[in-house]
Amino acid sequence: MTFKELGLIEPLLKAIKDKGYVKPSPIQEQAIPVILEKHDILAGAQTGTGKTAGFTLPLLQILSAKVSKTTKPNIKALILTPTRELAAQVAQSVDDYGKYLPLKTAVIFGGVGINPQKALLRKGVDIVIATPGRLLDHIEQNTIDISHVECFILDEADRMLDMGFIRDIRKVLALLPAHRQNLLFSATFSDEIKKLSDGILNNPKLIEVARRNTSSEMVSQVVHLVDKDRKKALLSKLIKEGNWKQILVFTRTKHGANKLSQQLELDGISATAIHGNKSQGARTKALADFKAGSVRVLVATDIAARGIDIDQLPHVVNFELPNVAEDYVHRIGRTGRAGNEGEAVSLVCIDEHDYLKGIERLIKTSIKKVVIEGFEVDPRIKAEPIKAGGNRGRNNSSSRNSPKKSDTRTPRDNRRKEKKPFKKDYEAKRTEDGKSKLSNEGKKFKESSNKSKYTSAKPSSSNPDNRQNRQRKPRVQKD
Repeated sequence: MTFKELGLIEPLLKAIKDKGYVKPSPIQEQAIPVILEKHDILAGAQTGTGKTAGFTLPLLQILSAKVSKTTKPNIKALILTPTRELAAQVAQSVDDYGKYLPLKTAVIFGGVGINPQKALLRKGVDIVIATPGRLLDHIEQNTIDISHVECFILDEADRMLDMGFIRDIRKVLALLPAHRQNLLFSATFSDEIKKLSDGILNNPKLIEVARRNTSSEMVSQVVHLVDKDRKKALLSKLIKEGNWKQILVFTRTKHGANKLSQQLELDGISATAIHGNKSQGARTKALADFKAGSVRVLVATDIAARGIDIDQLPHVVNFELPNVAEDYVHRIGRTGRAGNEGEAVSLVCIDEHDYLKGIERLIKTSIKKVVIEGFEVDPRIKAEPIKAGGNRGRNNSSSRNSPKKSDTRTPRDNRRKEKKPFKKDYEAKRTEDGKSKLSNEGKKFKESSNKSKYTSAKPSSSNPDNRQNRQRKPRVQKD
């Protein structure tokens, strides 16, 4: 099947040709006709399958028929993404495919100034691509109106939930028109995703291009068992001896990403880190340098890596396994994109064996284990608990595929309750000391109150301080 057979208009076909695409991907082949028919959809698509174009192309075609040349446009489509990088990627896709159409687009996310975004919104746009936090900033400042939205798209919904955006999503949904088209895309399906879709979608069409919660068949996966303190040395060896040119490496924490990139630089391998603590300018530059090939290794956390779209990225390395099994699918989905082959390497120490079991349980595949000569595991080393880090919005116990860990700390609520008795004991002692005094004063007050009910309201002339008997002094006017 060709793009023309999907019913796309000529300006879109011309833009697709400019991009060099000839045949639609499976997700595009299934999603585009359904979206053009104005159905809600729940789409399960792995990263790198062309899902962005799968909703961008039909959205542009629908909106192109409603362009008004005389009035300022209202926001007719809202696309929510979990990260800045993904928002920028989607915006680029909209610009690329819509360059022959008279539609205006705005991308709004945090980490950059809000005033240029306000100015753009004041001019009027047809499509807004946004992250939840910055969108709510605009809503609170009354600089955006989403009451005319006709199509709402939630991209990478599973990651939205992982990052704790469910409340923000609900706030946005409450401001949208009741009658609209809804498109929900997710690389993995879970009970939480089903619950979310039930609250958003109306009689949706289910689109799946692969078995649920699976990794891409274009990605070869291997696990190298290694001691924790020898991971850096093994990574440098793999990069140098394999002559790897472009490698995306995942760590669990921001601090770990910084340390690893510094160590690789010391080993003579050009590297840079990208994570949430970096400014938007630094993140954009790091990603641009990596794409251009001036940096050999990009070390990233899960949150920052969303939106990294490189068609021919050959290698993804899990320097540390994620504590949420679904994130493994997203990580390795950065390679093997657009029909290209890729390799996913995981360096696993004894502390991470439970995480590995959870991942294999999720993808229903046993990953090949290979021990590199000279990096054999020391059997004397015992497993230690892994400190929680990264994967904002979820902890170790929140995923059904992650190992359950007991928390020996006192719960925060209980710690607060333990502090209260000090105040209560102090007040009890003070009350006990003055109990008789307060009791006597209370009786006197009660008796006087009872007497006042039956005494006359007539003022007593014997009371010289009575307000009603006071003579008001004449007011002296000042010059």
